[in-house]
Amino acid sequence: MSARLLALSTAPSAEQAERLARVLVERGLAACVNVLPGVRSIYAWKGELHSDQECLLLIKTCAARFDELRRTLVAEHPYELPELIALPIEAGHVPYLEWLDQSTAGGTA
Repeated sequence: MSARLLALSTAPSAEQAERLARVLVERGLAACVNVLPGVRSIYAWKGELHSDQECLLLIKTCAARFDELRRTLVAEHPYELPELIALPIEAGHVPYLEWLDQSTAGGTA
């Protein structure tokens, strides 16, 4: 697994997304969270087809903090089953990646 991750999650509103983003950054579990409004999610849940407006969270973190990030997101999230998937960050602008590392080393930058 890469030392750095891009984690994806969704939230039902901009307010909820911002609250989640702040919690993750304030606790040093993410260096940065981008909140993208206007995402339309179409999914099956409990035997029914849903189409909902959501916000997408792009969460930049490190693998060492992912388990704690997952626990925190699940505990703080309003959904019964929140989305959380992580993709490895294989390359990037080195100073930015160093900042990401420092920001998730146990506190905010």
